[in-house]
Amino acid sequence: MSRSQLRVLIAKPGLDGHDRGAKVIARALRDAGMEVIYTGLRQTPDMIVEAALQEDVDAVGLSVLSGAHNVLVPAVLQALQARGLGDVPVFVGGIIPEDDAAALRAQGVSAVFGPGTSTSEIIRVMESVVADRPPVN
Repeated sequence: MSRSQLRVLIAKPGLDGHDRGAKVIARALRDAGMEVIYTGLRQTPDMIVEAALQEDVDAVGLSVLSGAHNVLVPAVLQALQARGLGDVPVFVGGIIPEDDAAALRAQGVSAVFGPGTSTSEIIRVMESVVADRPPVN
């Protein structure tokens, strides 16, 4: 799957009002040739999943800086599963302790990116995970 084919939803779940990082990632993904849909601030898990469904995305990226990642990310994963999108890779970025990151990965998150992760690393990992995804029938 080439970069130009990737459709990625970037979302800010919860009440976190800090979106600079999400916008930097959205721009980097666009510059890498991906189509990016940015939902904006203060999205509920259901709003994020509805956007993913409507936009037919290949991946969902969540930016969580509020500390609510252990509540919000599982809620998004569960809502994706409930809507038949459980196979869509989910990526999370933010200030997330390693123990919490490991728990999120165990719940199905494809990758967790912390502060200082280069945009080229994020792009590489996202492309790799999406390319390895089984084709949808």
